[in-house]
Amino acid sequence: MNLPALAAFLKSRRDRVRPADVGLPVGPRRRVPGLRREEVAQLAGLSADYYTELERGRGAQPSAQALAALARALRLTGDERDHLFRLADRPLPPTAQGPTAHVQPALLGLLDRLGATPARVITDLHEALVQNQAATALLGPLPTGRGPAASFVYRWFTDPDARAIYPADDHPRHSRSFVADLQATAARRGNDTEVPRMVATLRRRSEEFAALWDTHDVAVRRVERKRIVHPALGVIELDCHNLFSEDGRQRLLWFSAPPGTKGAAQLELLSVIGTQDMSGGHDMVGGENELSEDSSLR
Repeated sequence: MNLPALAAFLKSRRDRVRPADVGLPVGPRRRVPGLRREEVAQLAGLSADYYTELERGRGAQPSAQALAALARALRLTGDERDHLFRLADRPLPPTAQGPTAHVQPALLGLLDRLGATPARVITDLHEALVQNQAATALLGPLPTGRGPAASFVYRWFTDPDARAIYPADDHPRHSRSFVADLQATAARRGNDTEVPRMVATLRRRSEEFAALWDTHDVAVRRVERKRIVHPALGVIELDCHNLFSEDGRQRLLWFSAPPGTKGAAQLELLSVIGTQDMSGGHDMVGGENELSEDSSLR
């Protein structure tokens, strides 16, 4: 691992990012051209001391998860992200999907600007990649699982607890919607082997999934009315919007409610209480409402 080169690269990228690029106030007392070290640490979900040690060319080898979080916080391009991984002597991250996938800059830029609107970026297999603080307050922290368990669709059909985010009356509708969306993903990916493996496993583990898959219904999720069960505010009725990347492999999800509705009032209250009343750290909307890299749009 080339610690001096890694330190120099991190500092050079930090100096390049402007506070406004990541939704931070500029302020009259700012003395650095880009972000402060503690701001990068906050955006990446790392401790300030840990990041400072990295910029000083000290400390232990950063994990792949920490590097992916730093790449997002510093708005690195794909080439820059790969360079960061090489400097840290880590295998390059997957280029397509998974919790360590590189969030597409256009979606990340939009997420940064949504502010108090709950929002998150997910993959086409409903794996949450990054979300803002409002999404954390609404949906809980990002899941930490790897492999199939990273997909909310997979958890929906294999883990009964995953369904607690929605009222029981809505479960059949969501099951149909998840499967129809997965059918579209399978066709769009073509010869990709990840979806067939997931489908084969789900067919073995869930009779409900197998029956729905055999209907061959196809429908990409775009705008849906959702009722989300929140531990402090009860059931919140919201509209979930989807904005897709050009290749369809990532989507930005955000939640809204018409002005004057109970849902709008609950979102307003949610922005006040934040995450202080969240209990258990469960991932409420899994891949769908998705909106976490954890914790906050970092």
